[in-house]
This record gives sequence, structure tokens and C-alpha cells, in this order.
Amino acid sequence: MAIPDYETLMLPVLRLTGEGVARIPDVIPQLATEFGLTDEELSEVLPSGRTSVIASRAHWARTYMSKAGLVRPVKRGVFEITPEGRALLATEPSRIDKATLSRNPQFVEWKRRSAEKRPVTTARPTKELSQSSVAVTTPEEEIERAFSEIDAELAEEVLARVFDSSPAFFERLIVDLLVAMGYGRGQDGAGRRIGRSGDGGIDGIINEDALGLDAVYVQAKRYQPESKIGRPAIQQFVGSLTGEGATKGVFVMTSDFSTEARDYVRRVQQRIVLINGTELARLLIAHEIGVRARKTYVLRSVDEDYFIDT
Repeated sequence: MAIPDYETLMLPVLRLTGEGVARIPDVIPQLATEFGLTDEELSEVLPSGRTSVIASRAHWARTYMSKAGLVRPVKRGVFEITPEGRALLATEPSRIDKATLSRNPQFVEWKRRSAEKRPVTTARPTKELSQSSVAVTTPEEEIERAFSEIDAELAEEVLARVFDSSPAFFERLIVDLLVAMGYGRGQDGAGRRIGRSGDGGIDGIINEDALGLDAVYVQAKRYQPESKIGRPAIQQFVGSLTGEGATKGVFVMTSDFSTEARDYVRRVQQRIVLINGTELARLLIAHEIGVRARKTYVLRSVDEDYFIDT
């Protein structure tokens, strides 16, 4: 039997998760038995050579179900079934696929956010592609769609890892990011973490120039996704900048800022940049802080100029 696609794997992966099989490596042997996979099929790997096809598909089956709230992570690589997942299993479905997941508003919202982050090339629907629309979608558009989904999942995973890190590690990560972005001309030692008792609300300082004549002061906070930083926290940060005689600051957090906080920043004398969790994840990925390239694909096209008969 051929290796099942990831949608076919959704139901057995959900069932196994409900039985307490929480890690993908532990799921694989049982999937192999259920689908009668051979040793050759189990050893088949992706073009990158780093992951087996069955493990990749099982992972994506679980990832999609997590976006629909059927499973949830309890720690790195370990998932548990949710009440919603158990309720779905109780209906004894014959199959779970993206059409099933699309009945869940949480999944639809995740797909919408992924579509918004997708590079714009040609007009395309933001809803799940129907069978009739697949035929008119170009291979390049399909690559972009797949890349946007992988990128969105990576951003969420990066942010989760940042949230699970220690306060000291988080503060150092922000300094490393700003240096990688070119502050201090990217020189080692251009930034330093301050975060400690009595730091006055300043977690780090980045020298904006090589001589240290101007500096950017940094505040870094880890908040739950549903929480927002309000105006009082920003006012305290502004007070810290004033006490240091600083004119520039960056306030980074893992969730978001309230409307009042953003409005306040626009009115203060200091130049302050607010970076929320979504933007933080994107910056970490773009500057390869905490992530690394695993595989590079090059899209080539015919050089029309070369073939012009002169």
C-alpha cells in the first residue's frame, strides 16, 4: 500500500492521540501496522533527506488538527487530545480532512491569516481551494501557498519557543536580533543585556553607531497571547528612557499592544518602536535568529533575452 496522504492520517493520528500516544515517533509504528506499510515505505524520505515521508505527513496531519483545536501541545513535541477532539471522535467519523476542519471557525481564521501573509502575485481566493479551482492554479501558486502555510506554522512554533525560554534568554535573544538587523553595524559587543533587579525597566542597550555615540534602549516582555500591553507599561518605559537621557527605545513583547498604548507612543517626544509577537516571529525568521535554512528551492525560467536571434 502507498504511504497515505496527510489528510488520510488525520483520523488515526487523532485516535492515537486520544489513546495517549502523544509523540509523532510513537505514532509511526502503529500507523505502519494500520496501513500495512513496508520497511521500504517507512524508510522513504523527503528530498531534503532529513525527515521520512510518513513522519512528515503525520506531523502535518497533527498540525492541521491543532489549528482546528482538536489537539494541543503540552510541551515540545508532545500533544494531547482536546474535548473538541474527543467530541469529534464520538461521532465516529469515517474520515477527517481539511473539509472537516473547515467547519471550525478557529481553523478558518488560521487559514485566513496564512493567506494574508502570502506573497501577492496573482489574485487567488483566501478560502480553502475547492476541487474545481485546483485545476486552474499554477504550480508556482501552489508552491507559494504551501510555503506560506509552512512559514506561518514556523512563526507560531518560534513564538512558542520564545515564550517558553527563560527571561534572561529572552532578553539576550532580543539584543541578538537587533544586532543582526544592523544596529551597531552588526558588530559583536554592540549590544548588551542589562535585565536585572533594579534595571529601571531597561533590559538591553544597543549602540546605534560603532563609537557608541547614540544608543537604543530595549524593553522585552513575555505575555500570554490573549494579554495586551497597555498605556501604563509604555509610560513606565518612557520614564526609564527619560531617566537615562535616551531618545530612542524599542519595546518588544510576545503578544500585542493596546490601541491606547500605540496612540500614546505616537505622541511622546522619544522615538519608540513597538514590536508585537507576530512581528517578532517574522523578524527572527527573516534574520535567522533561532532558526536555520533546511532546504533551498530555486525556481528557474527561460531567459528570453538569451534566445533572441540577433
